[in-house]
Amino acid sequence: MDILGLKQEDLEKLIIVGDRVLIKPKSEANQTSSGLFLPPSVKEKEKIQSGYVVKVGPGYPIPAVPDLDESWKQEKEVQFVPLQPHPGDLAVYLQKSGYEVEFNKEPYILVPHSAILMLVRDEDIFE
Repeated sequence: MDILGLKQEDLEKLIIVGDRVLIKPKSEANQTSSGLFLPPSVKEKEKIQSGYVVKVGPGYPIPAVPDLDESWKQEKEVQFVPLQPHPGDLAVYLQKSGYEVEFNKEPYILVPHSAILMLVRDEDIFE
């Protein structure tokens, strides 16, 4: 399976922590509808960007409440409240909240879940 240029074995190498989401930025048009070319500084000033979700962290951790009366019990595994995005979703996010990272010479944005404003889910997007 090849999602947005990443092979499955590359995806397995990435571990996204907590409430973070890895997004492949959508390539924006460098030209207006009237034919004017836009310099890179125009894109940098935009507050909202969009891109495709590549990988999602486990979510928000739920604190484990110890049973004081039953100390003989095994330690509980950490549980998480899952995040809404799924790989393949189109995410609209706040640009200033994200951090640009590079993996396999491709640019990606790592954003917290709270920076995502909207998701577009289309099951047939990669078919």
